[in-house]
Amino acid sequence: QVQLVESGGGLVQAGGSLTLSCAASGRTFRSAYMGWFRRAPGKEREFVAGITLGDSRTAYGNSVKGRFTVSRSSAKTTLYLQMSSLEPEDTAVYYCAAGSRGVYDLWGQGTQVTVSS
Repeated sequence: QVQLVESGGGLVQAGGSLTLSCAASGRTFRSAYMGWFRRAPGKEREFVAGITLGDSRTAYGNSVKGRFTVSRSSAKTTLYLQMSSLEPEDTAVYYCAAGSRGVYDLWGQGTQVTVSS
C-alpha cells in the first residue's frame, strides 16, 4: 500500500521561506500527478500547486503564483513545495496528494505551516 508522508512544516516569520517535502512509499506508485493542498482554520480546502510526474507540467493556485514552486524528484517519488515571501494568510495545514484520471485519491496526513506577522 502506498503512503504519502509530508515533512518540513513549522513556524516562520512573514517574508520568510520554507520547503515542504512529500515522500511516497510502498511497493507500487503509479500516480500520474501529485499536488499540494492546504486548509486554513475555518476555510475550505484550497489547491496550492500540482505537477504531472511524466513531463513535469505545473499548475498553481492564484494566491501562491510567483511565490511558491512545486517540483518532484527524478525518481518521481518525492514532491517538494518551495515557499517564499510567506504571509500570515499562508498559515494552514498543507496536504500532499497524488492521483490519476482526474482524481486525487491518495492523501498524506498533513503538515502544519504557521506564518507569524
